[in-house]
Amino acid sequence: MLVLLTQFLGALLGMLAIIFGAFGAHALQKKASASQLASFETGVKYQMYHAIVLVVLGYNFSYNSPVEDYIILCFLGGTFLFSFSIYGLVLSDIAGKKWRFLGPITPIGGLLLSIGWALLAYSFVAHIL
Repeated sequence: MLVLLTQFLGALLGMLAIIFGAFGAHALQKKASASQLASFETGVKYQMYHAIVLVVLGYNFSYNSPVEDYIILCFLGGTFLFSFSIYGLVLSDIAGKKWRFLGPITPIGGLLLSIGWALLAYSFVAHIL
């Protein structure tokens, strides 16, 4: 069940990254500054990278180790907090009412993504030792 959920959520995040990327490239092109577009694109890129990773891990994990569950949770939570807080910051800034409370959420998402990658590296090394 967890395998299918991981694959489904990875595919969903990938689909949304395509939609958000198109939205940023077309709908925001005339409304956003270059800096805002670059920030929005960063959110889309990180979302797509981690969507792909989730789909791949869904096919490769055995889900017999708590570390694997933590990796998935870090990637899911980190992607949501990182990318979606950037989207909120950019869109609210364009609307003239920047949601500053989202500012501290972005680095928390980045930290979760980093922890997910560190745990993934650990899982590889743990099999060698």
